[in-house]
Amino acid sequence: MTVEFNDRGKYFTDIISKVAVSAVIQTVTHRIEGAIHVRLDERVKDELDRPEQFLAVTDAKVFANDGTILYSTDFMTVARSQIVWVIPGTDIANSGEK
Repeated sequence: MTVEFNDRGKYFTDIISKVAVSAVIQTVTHRIEGAIHVRLDERVKDELDRPEQFLAVTDAKVFANDGTILYSTDFMTVARSQIVWVIPGTDIANSGEK
């Protein structure tokens, strides 16, 4: 890790600080529940708009159309081109509500 300081004491590093945000991700074929990692002071949308081909998801569970869990893993990547929609955890309401 490289750390550099300027004359005012501000430091610069190669590490990018991020916060984990729980989310539900719908792909073309599956639903994924897990955490996506967003830079501090940025929105989930900002992370989704990045040019990288894949989105990292941690503590992920992949669900089939009938709701059964197909896979559970600590880390996976999702091709951004396959994402249909994303709901951040702070916006998830009870699915039984009408």
